[in-house]
Amino acid sequence: MKVVSANDFQLNRESDYGTQEQIQVVKDIVHRVRTEGDVALLHYTEQLDRVTLTSDLLRVTQAELKAAYDHVEPSFVKAIRAAAENVRSFHLKQVRNSWMDLQPDGSILGQIIRPLKRVGVYVPGGKAAYPSSVLMNVIPAQVAGVPEIVMVTPPSTGGEQGINPYILVAAAEAGVTEMYRVGGAQAIAALAYGTDTIAPVDKICGPGNIYVALAKREVYGTVNIDSLAGPSEIAVLADDSAEASYIASDLLSQAEHDELASAILVTSSRKLGEAVAAEVERQLEQLPRRDIARASIDSYGAVIITESLREGIDVINRLAPEHLEIMTEEPMAIVGSIENAGAIFLGPYSSEPVGDYFAGPNHIIPTNGTARFGSPVDVDDFIKKSSLIYYSKEALMRDGEQIMELARREGLEGHARAIAIRLEQES
Repeated sequence: MKVVSANDFQLNRESDYGTQEQIQVVKDIVHRVRTEGDVALLHYTEQLDRVTLTSDLLRVTQAELKAAYDHVEPSFVKAIRAAAENVRSFHLKQVRNSWMDLQPDGSILGQIIRPLKRVGVYVPGGKAAYPSSVLMNVIPAQVAGVPEIVMVTPPSTGGEQGINPYILVAAAEAGVTEMYRVGGAQAIAALAYGTDTIAPVDKICGPGNIYVALAKREVYGTVNIDSLAGPSEIAVLADDSAEASYIASDLLSQAEHDELASAILVTSSRKLGEAVAAEVERQLEQLPRRDIARASIDSYGAVIITESLREGIDVINRLAPEHLEIMTEEPMAIVGSIENAGAIFLGPYSSEPVGDYFAGPNHIIPTNGTARFGSPVDVDDFIKKSSLIYYSKEALMRDGEQIMELARREGLEGHARAIAIRLEQES
């Protein structure tokens, strides 16, 4: 793991998202699913997932859900239920209510909050299956009041029709009742445009590979999407009070996600930085996914040595990391200086996996520096707002001339006349 000074560290973010070849492949898939529906879905499932299906086999049955429970350990069911309870409790605090404000002149202004009607959740089935992501997508939508939540996930590659049983159990525990065995860009297109089997949704959320991300970008505008998520990121800001083995294990917890994941330590203590770099090497050898983690650490891992903790904070704010751990003697004293971070973990016992799985805050967090303007998924992602305007006669007579003044300054005489006709008749 390379150790560099803050001045020598270069933050490189790719401005292009996907190659031209990948973009064209996705455009072709989306177009074909949009025009051919189930026929295209089944074609791409056989071609890309090597699984042969018919339309009646796309939807997961209740019998399959029951069988999934028989394949997972009771300890998993207990843990996923406890995690779901924590996630639900956290997101319940985010619920908004409609409101109206009665003015003295009898006018009423307000905002109506409504849930989206139908949301699609994509769950990956590639290098790893993530039941926790099911909770993080589904539960905020449920708390928001979304009545229809549909999950899509790829069937097992290699000729089987099955779906990871842990994903199915997590979906059932979260309350999803409509699930389909289809993945990739073709699943995103089906959710956006609908097929004979899958009805279209209003919003698509959930992580996926580059083809899924490009498909989400392609259909955006027809439906809403959560974000264009990049590889996972973790940054740790630490002083010499931190434990090197804790930091190394947390860096590797993200590096094992993906060869493109980034894991960065920012510290003013060179002694700690070198100790963490050595500890990463030691722990890497014991990690089951060490090849993936090794590629991540070699390409996107770093220990950044700063002149001071203040400079370290500046580096963090430029990085705008998805996950930030603060392992300093007084982490609470630093929080107010952190401007850009998706999720902030304070102290030695708030390891990033605590947030990934159990604490309650959402683990779907802005990546690739987008924490500068983005936020974690929450209940607001699954609602829509309508402004409410009831103007009284008194208010219109009072404000009409000013409304017409503004309309005419924009060259919109029709707007002005819509007010003038009322003023003339009511005066």
